[in-house]
Amino acid sequence: MDSGPAHADLAGRTALVTGGGSGIGRACAHALAAAGATVHVVDRDAATAAEVAAEVGGRAHVVDLADAAAIDTVPAEVDILVNNAGLQHVAPLHEYPPEMFTLLQQVMVTAPFLLIRRCVPHMYARRWGRIVNVSSAHGLRASPYKVAYVAAKHGLEGLSKVAAVEGAPHGVTSNCVSPGYVRTPLVDRQIAAQARAHRLSEDEVVEKVLLDRSPVKRLVEPAEVAALVRWLCGEHAASLSGASVPLDGAWTAT
Repeated sequence: MDSGPAHADLAGRTALVTGGGSGIGRACAHALAAAGATVHVVDRDAATAAEVAAEVGGRAHVVDLADAAAIDTVPAEVDILVNNAGLQHVAPLHEYPPEMFTLLQQVMVTAPFLLIRRCVPHMYARRWGRIVNVSSAHGLRASPYKVAYVAAKHGLEGLSKVAAVEGAPHGVTSNCVSPGYVRTPLVDRQIAAQARAHRLSEDEVVEKVLLDRSPVKRLVEPAEVAALVRWLCGEHAASLSGASVPLDGAWTAT
């Protein structure tokens, strides 16, 4: 995405990024700050949240998004909300722990709902807002052994569309960014686990397991996702709402 003069200047805007301590969230915090926004970095890890906040001149908030009450402690006066926080657990459906299924829905569906609900009154009052939900190709497609993640990302896609429809009269857009496998700590752990399970090298896991359905045989970089998130926050994107933008190496095109 172009970050030059044609790119919107986010000076004077305030952004909140969940899962901002690492991976995609960290890249988003840097990209939005580089565009001039003041960034609230939300993460359950105090050290990484503080580190990123210091890097971008923002503010750290230590919050466990599985705790609905804790969401009331984050700022509501934000112009840009990036729902990025997520987690993964892999198991066959008939063996999937119900408590883990619930946890993934709390973090990746309920928390974004509560954050949107908390932040849109400010956006509506200012007649401007950008909600960007970091979904996944798994919000559009299914894979085995990821029932909670796939269900949560499909739910996030639906939530985003409702927010787009309701926000339209108030100048608020809502979109999903749906990447394939991104080079993050979450994916790195999956690669190591899959390598052990399949008795393959980690490079073979990336090519033969993770990217099996992707024509582009490389992991997406966090900065690529962040560039798209930043672009969606620009004035030029005012008519793009209710969409899910794939960044998946043509996985969902096959």
